[in-house]
Amino acid sequence: MPHQHAANVAGMPVEKRLFITMLLNFLITVLEIAGGVVSGSLSLLSDAIHNFSDGVAVIVSYLALRLGRKPRTLKYTFGLKRAEILAAILNASTLLIISFFLIKEAVERFSHPAPIAGGVMVAVAAVGLIANAAGTLLLKRGAAENLNLRAVYVHLLSDAVSSVAVILGAVCIMLFRVAWVDPALTIVISLYIIKETYDIVRASVDVIMMSSPQEIDINDLQRSVEAIPGVKNIHHVHLWKMNDADIHFEAHIDVDDLPVSRTAVIRADIERCLRDRYDITHTTLQFECDSCQTKALV
Repeated sequence: MPHQHAANVAGMPVEKRLFITMLLNFLITVLEIAGGVVSGSLSLLSDAIHNFSDGVAVIVSYLALRLGRKPRTLKYTFGLKRAEILAAILNASTLLIISFFLIKEAVERFSHPAPIAGGVMVAVAAVGLIANAAGTLLLKRGAAENLNLRAVYVHLLSDAVSSVAVILGAVCIMLFRVAWVDPALTIVISLYIIKETYDIVRASVDVIMMSSPQEIDINDLQRSVEAIPGVKNIHHVHLWKMNDADIHFEAHIDVDDLPVSRTAVIRADIERCLRDRYDITHTTLQFECDSCQTKALV
């Protein structure tokens, strides 16, 4: 299962990787706040805020992963799998809010420029770049298969990119004495983060709203199922994601007047088709013989 793969890659459990990443980000935050105050750099302070939000995001992601693995109960019959999706929305939304705030601060800095110590900026941003790159590598593979980890990964990747930008800006400030580079970098970094987090928020909201997975064409699915011997038509379809790795499907299946044993064979064929062609992991089928008045697909 993809979810299991995300939980343990490269021989290191995801909880341990998240813990190491959290420590790195909180250490960078302290260093960059001190460096931002000493140097007067808004972009360095913005990077510090991003790193702090990264550390918080890692904590939220860790708690969500733990909740998602709790067993089902009579109250939560699906378990708490969607805790990871809620964490992804929270992390990405927080980063969007921070980015808009930093853009506002950068615009004000254009009107009221402040002296900036470029040397301090370079030194502190270089340390931040190394730490963020390490955290990004730790979560890269799991991020491809899990929205929750992807949100944290984008946090870290955006900070690594912003550290590079801060270093380049510091060099420009030292060489050419152009203070406007600092707020300009802040705006560019923030716009980049907004772009990267938008897709995570959209995908997470789609899961919460139980939309059909984009990668599955329902009309194609209908043709595949109706091509199975014994199936007259498929209707009243519901298709949704419980989380990144768990796709659920339910539908009414119209068949001829057949014995129950025959429908069991058809059910097995449908489930095999849905699993092999569309990665659908949980299927609920209601067999009937011209019972429904309407036969609309959805």
